[in-house]
Amino acid sequence: MKQVCVIFITSLLFACHPRVDNRYAQLSKTKWLIGTWQKQSAKGSLTESWQQLDDSTFVGRSFFVSKGDTLSSESISLEQRSGKLYYIPTVSNQNDGNAIVFTQTSLTDSTVIFENPAHDFPQKISYSSISKDSMSAEISAIIDGKLKSQTFRMSRESLLR
Repeated sequence: MKQVCVIFITSLLFACHPRVDNRYAQLSKTKWLIGTWQKQSAKGSLTESWQQLDDSTFVGRSFFVSKGDTLSSESISLEQRSGKLYYIPTVSNQNDGNAIVFTQTSLTDSTVIFENPAHDFPQKISYSSISKDSMSAEISAIIDGKLKSQTFRMSRESLLR
């Protein structure tokens, strides 16, 4: 009888324990991206905003404004499919409006790297969390045998202005 009670209690404990859904573990590691990020410079203002669409997808918008004019903008989908992340930007007025797919090549709790070696520029996109309110994004490519890159250090937009 004691053995039946122990088995019943153990089964009950496991049944009541919340299960962790690991199907989207890769995307969960990038939750620090969620929010609005900005970089101010003498050339203008870069803004990038991310929100969670569903369990497998984040959506983002990025735009650069100078002297009141939007000089560039893109919409981004960050999707987890079959255990991999895909960074899929669509840049306005480029590539006939078609999205470009970059595949995750590295992922930690604070950094994610995507690559598409067939693309002209960029071929590599990386995001790194520096702190809760600071991150760095870098785009790069090998062009004519030389590394070309741009780094954007951004701060989380404050909700209290």
